[in-house]
Order: sequence, then structure tokens, then C-alpha cells
Amino acid sequence: MGASSRLSMWIKGAQALALAVAVCFTLGASDAGARFNDLGHRMMCTCGCAQLLGECNHVGCTESGRERAELAAMIANGDDDEKILGAFSAKYGATVLAAPTAHGFDVVAWIAPVAVFIAALLGTILLVRRWTGVSFKMEKAAFKPNEPETDPVKAALRDKIRRETGADGGY
Repeated sequence: MGASSRLSMWIKGAQALALAVAVCFTLGASDAGARFNDLGHRMMCTCGCAQLLGECNHVGCTESGRERAELAAMIANGDDDEKILGAFSAKYGATVLAAPTAHGFDVVAWIAPVAVFIAALLGTILLVRRWTGVSFKMEKAAFKPNEPETDPVKAALRDKIRRETGADGGY
């Protein structure tokens, strides 16, 4: 088996895999049940339970059944996802959407967390650099090995410590 035939076999295998993946995604996109599930997880139940519409399961919920029926009817009518989300948003308010839209002022809701994280990270880096710079300057100012001792009491104490510990600096 030559190199060109192995390459041809790999290319055909990759093409078959790509075709299989495309078919799987296409089947899921046209299924009404999959659309209902997808849209139900992109909206919140309006009863105040703070659950997704597709998962609202608390006893006595008066809203989820009606909203699910509306969603199923809109899907059966052939409305596209944007139209359905827009209709629910117009009827129940923007709080029905589980995630903000990517249009207009709602873009701030996507950008703000990232911007705050970057600003906090930058601030932390600058603060740490400042702290290390200040401590380095303080160490530099405190350590002056070539400067003679001006206080004779400190000089005598330092000499006594060196003699008793054997730390005369002769490394």
C-alpha cells in the first residue's frame, strides 16, 4: 500500500466523517421537538420560580403550561426562532429571555463582565508590581554595605555579634 493510497483513504474517511456530522446536525435542526427543547431552554418561566421554561416543574405553576402551549403553537405555525423570542419578549417583557440579546444596549450585559474581569486583573497586576517595587526600594535603602557605621554603640554591638557567631562575612 503506497503513501498516496493511504492519503486517499484518510481523505475519504475524513469526508465520510464530515458528512455524518453534517447529517446529524441537520436532522436535529429540523426536528420540532428539538426546537421546542432549545427555545424552552432559552426562556424563563414567568411565574417567578427562576427556572427555565423547559424545566419549570414546581407544583401549581399556572404559567409554564400556558407558555409551553404558546411555544408549541408558534413552532407548529413555522415561525422562526427570532420571531418566537421577540413575541415572547414583547408579551412578557425582556425578563422572559434567559440570556440578553446581542442587539442594542443588551450588548453591555455581555461585555461588562469581561471588562470588569480585565480591569480587576490589570489593577491586581499593577498593585503587585507597585508593592514589589516599593519593597525593593525599601530593601535597597536599608542595605548599604559600603557605608561606615556612624553610631559607635551599634558598631560595637555588630562586631560583638560577628565574633560570637563566627559570622564575619568571609564566605
